[in-house]
Amino acid sequence: MGTIIINIKELLQTRTSAIAKVSGKLMDILPKIENAYLLMENGLISDFGAMDNCPATENHLIIDARGKIVLPAWCDSHTHIVYAGNRETEFVDRIAGLTYEEIAQRGGGILNSAIQLNEMSEGELYEQSKIRLEEVIKLGTGAVEIKSGYGLTVEGELKMLRVIKRLKENYPVTIKSTFLGAHSFPTAYKENHTAYIDLIVHDMLPAIANEGLADFIDVFLETNYFSVIETERILKEAKKYGLVPKIHVNQFTAIGGIAKCVAMEALSVDHLEIVTDADILALKNGNTMPVALPSCSFFIGIPYTPARKIIDADLPLALASDFNPGTSPSGNMNFVVSLACIKMKMTPNEAINAATINGAYAMRIEKTHGSITVGKVANLIVTKPLNSYYQIPYSFGSNVIDMVIVKGEVMGVGIGLWNYYTI
Repeated sequence: MGTIIINIKELLQTRTSAIAKVSGKLMDILPKIENAYLLMENGLISDFGAMDNCPATENHLIIDARGKIVLPAWCDSHTHIVYAGNRETEFVDRIAGLTYEEIAQRGGGILNSAIQLNEMSEGELYEQSKIRLEEVIKLGTGAVEIKSGYGLTVEGELKMLRVIKRLKENYPVTIKSTFLGAHSFPTAYKENHTAYIDLIVHDMLPAIANEGLADFIDVFLETNYFSVIETERILKEAKKYGLVPKIHVNQFTAIGGIAKCVAMEALSVDHLEIVTDADILALKNGNTMPVALPSCSFFIGIPYTPARKIIDADLPLALASDFNPGTSPSGNMNFVVSLACIKMKMTPNEAINAATINGAYAMRIEKTHGSITVGKVANLIVTKPLNSYYQIPYSFGSNVIDMVIVKGEVMGVGIGLWNYYTI
């Protein structure tokens, strides 16, 4: 028995043939069907179209979406939601005038999270992290990338990646894992970068590969973190284990990192608050997806990714939440889409494309996620009754979601228990 959604006011991101991504002017085209239906069977989209062509529904569970918008669930390609504790005191420090770099130099930031994580058991880390995962699913995320990077030791990084693996096994959303041991240099290695990179290369990577714990490799390629040369060495070693690069770069400075990432065939380059003409040229010569993280800019008061410069150069752009304890303690992709429109001057069409099909590309799941296409996974957002889909980014402080569907099942959160129910 399948499930059919009928009387959909607007069915968004409808694509009869699968596409990998959208770029440039095409980002402002969001195909849709008004007064539509969508049929789901065995967790996949099996049919959709105008209500005039709706098939018989006697043998289906029926969801009436009269007045509501249906679109693909968000594909959040950059998060750090497996972490220990919080960094609320740093929030207050920033209010008092300290910068991200000043907090880090005082032992805060990533190193603060690493201390908390290495003191926590794997079981407790899982319990804290699953609450965050359930929260983002409830907010419409149907696929999510999760990074390590708060261990900075062999044991700590493995602990994080094992928790991500448990989340994959226990939740129906699609989860991709990324090894980010090169997130920062631990205090003991501040004056000996080579020794820490040796630890990554000779100890962490083989152990991770042995357990099959990561899909991707990430490095914080930035002034005062990992240099271009250091990043290149790590990526070359990771390639031997089949790990594809997804790189933090150009958050505070432009040091030639984007060109190197493109040359190393990175799947995505993330942050890009600073983008030069040379960076644009490098991106035009490759297939790397630029990824903007506007809630990070919002939270710590740094520039927003220049979306117009990127899109107007005929490039693609994806949006992600950067959910983490220090610089973006929220995984609300609805707010990310709103920020993209309000602060980055993206149109609603561009922002939705960036958070669905282009987000899927940035996780290598574009063949199965990110659009309303027959054969793709039935991960959907059903809104409350809305005037139009423009209301999704417009109502930035309101929850406009009525239900979230993952693999054809309507999801709900009970008290302390994740459960499934159908209508």
